[in-house]
Amino acid sequence: MAQLDIHDHADLRGADLRDADLREVNLKQADLREADLWCADLRRADLEGANLRGAHLKEADLSEANLSCADLGQANLLAANLYGACLWNANLEGADLEGADLFGADLRGICLEDANLTGAILQGTVLQGIELVDSDLTGTNLKEANLRGANLAGSNLEGAKLHGAELQNANLRGVRLCRAVLCGTELQKADLQSADLAGADLAGADLRGANLRNVTGLTLRQLKEARSLYKTGLDAELASQIEVVDPGLVKRPRL
Repeated sequence: MAQLDIHDHADLRGADLRDADLREVNLKQADLREADLWCADLRRADLEGANLRGAHLKEADLSEANLSCADLGQANLLAANLYGACLWNANLEGADLEGADLFGADLRGICLEDANLTGAILQGTVLQGIELVDSDLTGTNLKEANLRGANLAGSNLEGAKLHGAELQNANLRGVRLCRAVLCGTELQKADLQSADLAGADLAGADLRGANLRNVTGLTLRQLKEARSLYKTGLDAELASQIEVVDPGLVKRPRL
């Protein structure tokens, strides 16, 4: 399809734009509700403030696109390419982002509540203070992501890759972390009460001041692999076992 000349504020509700060449077009504040953009090429397109609620963006290429303040609520972004996209203050509540590539995307202020992020790539993204309550993050790649102070309560992070991620002061209450990889993860003062850590890899994880009370699936073997358990809140039985087996873990670490 030839490149389309589409202006800002355009009314494209329900439009058939499958496989359309929309590279670098100006669609600021355009109305694209429920538009069909399957496999559309939207590289570096300007969609600031656009209404894409319920739009079909499966396998669309939105790399380096400007989606700041855009409404993508309930949108289908299955396997979409959002590499390096700007999603500052965008709304993706209830959106389907399964398998989407968000590597290096700007996600400051984004709303992802109830979004499906199964298998999504969020490596190196800035998600500080984000609200991700009850979200599906199964198998998500969050390596080296900044999730400081994030609220992930009740979310599913089973099998997630969190190598080197920053989760200081994060709310991880009731989070499912079965078989998650937390190698070298920064979890200082994180709240993991009632989380499921069965089979999780805690090698080199910094758990200073973290709350691990009432956690299920957590074993002494896992805790022994952690970098530090200084002032970590543990159930009495595990706390006493650590004191006997590796008392150095609960001592103030050397700077």
